[in-house]
Amino acid sequence: MSATPEAAGDRRLLDLILDYDCNLACDYCTISPAMRARSLATADVLAAMRRARADGITRVSFTGGEPTLRPDLLGLVRAAKRLGFTAIKLQSNGLLLGAGDNLARLLDAGVDLVHVSIHTHEREAYERMVGRSGTHAAMLAGLRAVVAAGVPAVADVILQRITHARLPDALRWLHGLGITAADLWFVSLTDHNRDNVGSMPRMTEVIPSIAAAIAVAAPLGMRVRSLHVPRCLLAAAGGLDPIAWDPAADGVRVVSPDASFDLRDSRLTPDTRVPACTGCPFEARCPGIRRDYLARYGDAEFAAARGQAPRHVLPQVPS
Repeated sequence: MSATPEAAGDRRLLDLILDYDCNLACDYCTISPAMRARSLATADVLAAMRRARADGITRVSFTGGEPTLRPDLLGLVRAAKRLGFTAIKLQSNGLLLGAGDNLARLLDAGVDLVHVSIHTHEREAYERMVGRSGTHAAMLAGLRAVVAAGVPAVADVILQRITHARLPDALRWLHGLGITAADLWFVSLTDHNRDNVGSMPRMTEVIPSIAAAIAVAAPLGMRVRSLHVPRCLLAAAGGLDPIAWDPAADGVRVVSPDASFDLRDSRLTPDTRVPACTGCPFEARCPGIRRDYLARYGDAEFAAARGQAPRHVLPQVPS
């Protein structure tokens, strides 16, 4: 018997990139100044939500840019609730969540999961990365407000050259605040960050930091997921492959100011296989390697993880 559309949509997600505007200017951000002027009209967001519900999708995420800058955000969340979305996520930098009753109104409207991008946890490093002084306190207030409200929360942590060594301390800091889940995002060399090659380390440079972080997180009961780092490298580091997470595997429909597409087709989604992938025990469930990463470093690390010689595969990254 085939599943009903509603049942089939249990894990699928509608990811709404409302616009690219933001109140930060992170030094690794892929959003260009020209992109910041682009946004989805309210009517287009509502139409996308109606189409998704007609297709049985029951989960929705509001992101950006920074979605809390949108004056229509509360109305959009209420509309998602009325349309029957059973899971409503907000992805934010958190700066406005600790101010006044902003968070309370969002939760009352229907938000039931909050992701906060902390970038890194140390004040000076954070404010240097985001390009605005005085913002760490606002981000921290947002995190504390989310925890105090009892809403499920996830911290998004960027893995780039200047942050990854701090990852174990970042997880201790998050746990001390009451955050028990973290997603690790590997920096991307696309769009506005395309030429900032110094921001991207080799994955094998980062994995010792991930391993140290898991050694901290596991006894604390924290859930940690790693995006973009293939399972073969995580497994070679001592069986860390269970933390690998491929959000595109559940089915994600992205609607942005520029296009609508499946997350599997995003330039930020790993999608390229190298010769060492053939016969890998993870081949059936690993989406591959990101093209921007291969263009920077080739396939030597993945070949070494499989006990093979590198082929120095350097696919062209579309401009």
